[in-house]
This record gives sequence, structure tokens and C-alpha cells, in this order.
Amino acid sequence: MNEPKKRIDGKALYAWRLAAWVSAAVYFVIVAALVVLTWKFGWPWWIAAAAAGAAILAAIIEIMILPRLHYEQWRYEILEEEIELRHGIFIRKRTTIPMLRIQHVDTKQGPFLRKYGLATVSFATAAGSHEIPALTQQDAESVRNQIAALARVSDEEL
Repeated sequence: MNEPKKRIDGKALYAWRLAAWVSAAVYFVIVAALVVLTWKFGWPWWIAAAAAGAAILAAIIEIMILPRLHYEQWRYEILEEEIELRHGIFIRKRTTIPMLRIQHVDTKQGPFLRKYGLATVSFATAAGSHEIPALTQQDAESVRNQIAALARVSDEEL
């Protein structure tokens, strides 16, 4: 079988980077608290410095590197009898989901995806759930309807 060819929307990079900035802010609040505690209790300064270095490194990786790698690896294809997914940075995963196994299909948006007009299509089987992240709202609705029609999911189950 051929590799899936469809990509998620490029605005996913912005949404994922915005979420990473929020994580970085949390890291730096923790580092600031550690600096205050170090000053107040006379702890060795290398502890706060090491935590700050780790926070900076983690922020750079999460903001600049991981979103691009994540975006580059995400591919999907919706075929008549199955859905093909390929994703993963360090461990690449390729999943084939038979249409007949799909029990429920839905779209969802968190605040970061909503800011960029994106949505995620999620679908469930008896074995678990899967998703196609960061599609435009129009594409997400189209994909959701296409999967529902091919999987013969009724409107009540959507």
C-alpha cells in the first residue's frame, strides 16, 4: 500500500508553537520560584542555574523544533475502505483503520486551534480512538462527513 499523501494545515505550526509558549511560561514560573527559594533559604545557586538552563533548552526544543518535525511527519489518506495515518517523530507510526470498525466520528477544537481556524477530527473504534489534527474547519467538517458516510455512521452518532 502507498504512503498517505494528504497533509494537515500549515497553520498547525502556529497553534502548536503557541501551546509551547504557554508551556515555556510555566517552566519559567517554576524557575523563578526556585530562584526565590534559593535566595531565601541560601541554597546553592547552581541548582537554579541548572533549572534555568534546562527550561531554556526545553523551550527552544518545544517551540522551534518539535512543531516542525511533528508537522512534517503527519500524513493521512481517507480511502473507501480504510483510513491511513502516518505520524511520529522518533517512533514513526503508520495505522490503518478499517471503515467498518469506526463507531463514532467527531470534530473538536481547543483554544489554540480555534485561534487559527483549525479543528481536529477524531474517530473511535472498539479498539480505541484516533485523530487527524489541525485541519481547517471546513476541511475537518468535510473529512468528518466523508468518514461518517463511508463508515455508515448515523447522524445521531455524530
